[in-house]
Amino acid sequence: MRWTVHGERPIYTSAWVSLSLVDVEIPGERRFDHHVVRVPAPAAGVAVVDPQKGVLLLWRHRFITDTWGWEVPAGRVDRGESLEEAAAREVLEETGWTCGPLTLLTTFHPTTGMSDTTFTAFRADGATFVGAPSDPSESERIEWVPMAVIADALRDGRILDGLSVVALLHLLAFP
Repeated sequence: MRWTVHGERPIYTSAWVSLSLVDVEIPGERRFDHHVVRVPAPAAGVAVVDPQKGVLLLWRHRFITDTWGWEVPAGRVDRGESLEEAAAREVLEETGWTCGPLTLLTTFHPTTGMSDTTFTAFRADGATFVGAPSDPSESERIEWVPMAVIADALRDGRILDGLSVVALLHLLAFP
């Protein structure tokens, strides 16, 4: 059944995120305010794959969850940029590698019950090293992680980021 939206009232708004109360009604049920997080720009990430080396990943700390984990290079799509341009830019900025051609893996909404966040995951076959990352604050280290290690890393919690989990599961499920 489709809920009826009667209106929306912003509570907080910034360039990165907004929080609203949305006046909704469940058909034949009740009407209430539902909290909704709006994210104005999508994000794109890339699983860069090399048959001999594995997958190019970042080892980084996320202060919000106070966790460490492997992540694919990813970030926000800037105004005027295509998803593909943003994905390739993020790989270069965060790793110092230019990625090979991009293939779309999937587009998804990680938290549809409370947010309109949109993530797009790509696969890149191969990469060329061009120098140090332009944004070294993104990770503690950058490594090619062998494909044989990816399933174990997903299983034991060394990969926790949603965009990375989805991209890497796609690689495993649809080689």
